[in-house]
Amino acid sequence: NKSLNNISRRDSQLFHDNLRDEGLAPATCNLYLRSLKTAMNRAIQWEIIDGPYTAVGIQQFREENMVENYLTDEELKRFVNVLRTDANRNICNILLVLLNSGCRVGEILSLRWTDCDLDNRVIRIAASNSKSRRMRSIPINPGAAEILERQYQITKDFDYCFINPRTQTRYQTVSKVFERIKKLARVNIRLHDLRHNFASMLINDGRTLYEVQQILGHSSPNVTQRYAHLTAKTLEEAANCASDRIDEVMKKAS
Repeated sequence: NKSLNNISRRDSQLFHDNLRDEGLAPATCNLYLRSLKTAMNRAIQWEIIDGPYTAVGIQQFREENMVENYLTDEELKRFVNVLRTDANRNICNILLVLLNSGCRVGEILSLRWTDCDLDNRVIRIAASNSKSRRMRSIPINPGAAEILERQYQITKDFDYCFINPRTQTRYQTVSKVFERIKKLARVNIRLHDLRHNFASMLINDGRTLYEVQQILGHSSPNVTQRYAHLTAKTLEEAANCASDRIDEVMKKAS
């Protein structure tokens, strides 16, 4: 209810605070604030209003969104068993590819056969489908490759790899089936946690953060760090290296 040139720093601060009071998550409040700043700065660039915009310096809320759910070996076994036996093969195959590749769900739903090199086991994520807006190539492991090879025999005449048989177009979402699958498997995970678990498996197998960063397509290793969930066994083995080194030196000394 205010013209652009009458929006003050106090108005922007109250706007931000009121969003939190309405119950929105800190990350969502911050997104609205950034959008407001972008709109106001664009208005200044286009000479619609005079600058500078007075909301510079408003502090964003701390975002407590570092939540990941990791599957135990027993939970992983139950989850994969359901994915391999459930009647909805198309969506189960999509979920298996996500678990085997670390891709985001939108990247796999938008995957085209022209982006797949099954001979060399590489898929390309188009810049338009990537969160970083950069094209990247991802090596696919035997588990994902086997699924895509079988899928090719079914949908090779279509543009997209995974086609909804009812609509004859690509899937837009898998959330409903995923919720049913995880209940059958008795696991408490979110769809995006499949990406977290993929990264965790790599880290716990001794792969470097740099390697995981490149596969996941992160622009900074700081982002990859949140996926570096280490099991107690991995940490114990790392700590044991010091003991092994001491024992080795003492044996040589004797």
